[in-house]
Amino acid sequence: MEDYSRILVTGGAGFIGSHLVDRLTEEGYEVVVLDNFFSGNLENIKQHLKSGMVHLVKGDVIVSDNVKEAIRNVDAVFHLAAIVSVPLSLENPLLVNDVNVKGTLTLLEASLKADVKWFTYASSCAVYGEVDRLPIDERCPPSPISTYAVSKLAAECYCKVFCENYGLDTLGLRYFNVYGPRQAGDSYSGVIKQFIDRLKHRRPPIIYGDGQQTRDFVHVKDVVEANVLALKCQRGAGEVINVGTAKSTTINQLANLLIGFSGQARLEPVFREPREGDIRNSYADIEKAEKMLGYKPKITLKKGLEMLLKTNVKCEND
Repeated sequence: MEDYSRILVTGGAGFIGSHLVDRLTEEGYEVVVLDNFFSGNLENIKQHLKSGMVHLVKGDVIVSDNVKEAIRNVDAVFHLAAIVSVPLSLENPLLVNDVNVKGTLTLLEASLKADVKWFTYASSCAVYGEVDRLPIDERCPPSPISTYAVSKLAAECYCKVFCENYGLDTLGLRYFNVYGPRQAGDSYSGVIKQFIDRLKHRRPPIIYGDGQQTRDFVHVKDVVEANVLALKCQRGAGEVINVGTAKSTTINQLANLLIGFSGQARLEPVFREPREGDIRNSYADIEKAEKMLGYKPKITLKKGLEMLLKTNVKCEND
């Protein structure tokens, strides 16, 4: 088993990336963050920069010189930098292809030249598309229905090819619906963040479609745990592994939970037309993650939402 000391996290100032940086520094690793701050926030890693635990390279994964600088003397890579918005991917597919596909290929090539020992890629359950059986396991044939999903699947394939043809140990982790502190609050953010932001202003959640669509909501700390387990056990090179909770929740259930927790029982969700590229049903089979990584999610949706609401829902005019 390799002993790593210096680790690169692309997108390390972003939502998931910054939580991973927190954990890696706690574990005693030296961390390099490569981030262009398209969606990342300097505040997320500021304390680590002050302490000297983290080195920041402000740059882009599609710029070779930025990547070469960031990957110097790095033992392992966590590649989280990406445009993750389905709506934005439909509006600007060329941009998403450049960042998510070309950026991954640029990083893989640089990792090979830099003799990186382990490369973990943040993929997405979106690659599965609409499925005919639930829960979704890794044997389910990918069938992406958005340009975002296509980009994530293409990057996965590049990772697999670099493992099989060049000997770079790569692992793709297919995240399901990640939520938690630091999630962006713009129009492309996750449904939980959007619901909470509206509840803060005493406004009802907006649901696109009939609300019966299902999702597997996994807390960011559990996602980080899966990444760290992969680094430590170094199993599954060339594979893809689901990271979720194996629990199914409808959007209606989610909205009602949040309304109840926020103490605004009179509010009722507002329903609008379904959005393009949205998957109907999705939740994970995590047996492979359990067996290969020893992964077991610890934070239930109820507990995770309660933790978020304690810090995020303070209604205006209270």
